[in-house]
Amino acid sequence: MDDRREPSVPAVRVSDLDRDEALGVLAAALAEGRLDPHEHEIRSKRALRARTTDELAALTADLPVPAPTRSEQDRKDLREWLAEWRYWLGGAVIMSGIWGAGCVQKSELTYYWPVTPLGVWAAVLIAIAIWPRDTDDSGSGRIR
Repeated sequence: MDDRREPSVPAVRVSDLDRDEALGVLAAALAEGRLDPHEHEIRSKRALRARTTDELAALTADLPVPAPTRSEQDRKDLREWLAEWRYWLGGAVIMSGIWGAGCVQKSELTYYWPVTPLGVWAAVLIAIAIWPRDTDDSGSGRIR
C-alpha cells in the first residue's frame, strides 16, 4: 500500500508581491540577527526561484513576521474606520426604511427616530478618529 498522500489543495503559484513579502521577512530577520548573511543569501535566492506558496512558506516558517510599520498600521486603521462608516450608512438605510414604512402605515410623517442611534454611532466613529494614540516605541499606534 502506498503511504504517500497527495496534497488536498493544489499548490498555488506565487506572484511577485508574494516574493517581495518573503524577501522582506528575510531582510528583517537578517537585520535582527536571526539569519547570518550566508543563510540570508541562500534563502533569498530560493525565494526568487520559488514557484509555489509552499516553497516560500518553507523559507520563512521559522522566522517571525515583522511588525507592521507605523504607516502600514495607519493605512490598515483607516481602511477599518472607513469600513465602519459603510456599516453606518447601511444601518442608516435600514433604519430610514423602517421609519419610512411606519410613516406610510400611519399616513403621516413622524419623528425621525433613527437620528438618535445614528448620531451616537457617528459620534463614536468621530471620537475614534480624533482620540489620542499611544506614542510608545512599539509603533503600534493603539488607542489608549
